[in-house]
Amino acid sequence: MSSGTRLSERKAAILHALVQHYIRTGEPVGSEALAQAPGLRVSSATIRNELASLEELGFLTQPHTSAGRAPTDLAYRYYVDLLPVRSRLRDTERRAIVGFFDEALEDIDGILRGTTHLLSRLTRYASLALAPTLSETAIARAELIRVGTGTLLLVVFDSGRVEKRLIEHPEGTSDEEVARASGVLMGAFLGKSLAEARALASGRAAAGRAKSPDPDRVLFEHVADALKAIEEAAESEHLVLGGVANIAADESFHRRETFRQIYEALERESAMLHLLRETAATPSIAVMIGRENPVPEMWEASVVAAPYAAGGGSFGTIGVVGPTRMDYGAAISAVRAVAERLSAAVEALWG
Repeated sequence: MSSGTRLSERKAAILHALVQHYIRTGEPVGSEALAQAPGLRVSSATIRNELASLEELGFLTQPHTSAGRAPTDLAYRYYVDLLPVRSRLRDTERRAIVGFFDEALEDIDGILRGTTHLLSRLTRYASLALAPTLSETAIARAELIRVGTGTLLLVVFDSGRVEKRLIEHPEGTSDEEVARASGVLMGAFLGKSLAEARALASGRAAAGRAKSPDPDRVLFEHVADALKAIEEAAESEHLVLGGVANIAADESFHRRETFRQIYEALERESAMLHLLRETAATPSIAVMIGRENPVPEMWEASVVAAPYAAGGGSFGTIGVVGPTRMDYGAAISAVRAVAERLSAAVEALWG
């Protein structure tokens, strides 16, 4: 999203300096402080005039009559839009990212949990990740394993996610029958989506009803029911949060009510899923500032998010949540670098 307003070179330089100063200090900025900013070379009187003009344009607010000015959401947007396309990570950040992704990581859930903690450490903001839904991934392996008086349905997806469900089998079903049904599953489900696999299992069960007796019919009915249960459970299990305590520790959220609203929004999964799906539509970094956010409880926060991809398409989204007074340059650099490494890790897992 763009501010949509063009400023003169001098106004833009003054606004940029003011936003940087406010991000660093959290205090309203006066003309005297800006006059000392490196590279401006403008008198305090000229700066005062420009600040008044920027306030009229909606870029600044004056909390108190005698105080300096603070940036509005529009100012942050203008500032973010003019940031360099890519800024360098600090060496310590780069080492932390490389070190994390060099570890042996076996499944997407474990990778995402670790990634949210990594982002929280790098930025000191809360972090969140939208994991791929099982409807978006394909089955890499499916088998039935005899366990005591039941049978374990094991489904491994190409994202590395593993789902298990214990199902009943008809009384008297032999190990050979379970093994045969397992072979049918492996051949029929490979490369299929969860919904496609469930349809195949239901179809096999329906076909079995026409044959009497068919020892596999009831077994495949149970397989179809188990796959349906996996689908239903998966829809509410694909949001990962990390570092939420960072919001409580951030002095920018000085009002307890603000912290409570943001915390409750983060805990309300449907709101966060809506937010991350909004950002997933962008090809690279998305920055939602204050009231740009579709979730009203998050209007005093900003979100920096990026999609991660594998197999030629978007797989999910990761990002950070912090105050509107966040260090946007550092947050964008961290999220972009982690998303790129996460994409490579998921791609390797995919393959």
